[in-house]
Amino acid sequence: MRDLSKAVLRPFVAGLALATVAVVAVHAEDAKKADPALANQLNPNDKTAEPDEKLLAKDAAVKVEDGKYSDAAGTPTFRITEAGKKVDWYTYSGYRRYHAECHVCHGPDGMGSTYAPALKDSLKYLSYEEFVGIVVGGKQDVNASTQKVMPAFGDNKNVTCYMDDLYVYLKARAAGALGRVRPGDKEDKPEAARKQEKECLGG
Repeated sequence: MRDLSKAVLRPFVAGLALATVAVVAVHAEDAKKADPALANQLNPNDKTAEPDEKLLAKDAAVKVEDGKYSDAAGTPTFRITEAGKKVDWYTYSGYRRYHAECHVCHGPDGMGSTYAPALKDSLKYLSYEEFVGIVVGGKQDVNASTQKVMPAFGDNKNVTCYMDDLYVYLKARAAGALGRVRPGDKEDKPEAARKQEKECLGG
């Protein structure tokens, strides 16, 4: 029975990921310039953040809807305010989910380990679609000198139900908007996030 449930769930989650990618593509048509009112306010004293001005500009929020921020391409993004002390809900949730599900292999704060890459570096070039595809379907990097296998998490709702959260947290780390710190404060949890979480987890 367990194997059957996985067989049914994997295609469903993969389909959900593809649907999400399609929505992102539609939103990309509404691309526009960054909104100064949504500008990030980083902590200038956080030496662990290593801001990347090019990525910060690319990932800058241009729109917020139901508490979720998106960049000019319509991709989920982060928002940091109050000199780095406050983050949006999804970035905060992503921090929590990452350290519950991902840090054992990929290291605290996305810093990597001896057997898994630093996701704070990987997210400098991975697109949202690529990120979702790897998390859902896994990845293998096997050659004469390397044997690295990323397991598929398509049947793990503690990961797939928080895909955007994980993505925006790691994007914040990649862009240097957020250092190696636990977010001190956060925006309130949006009602849309509560609804999506309940529907996804089946609660």
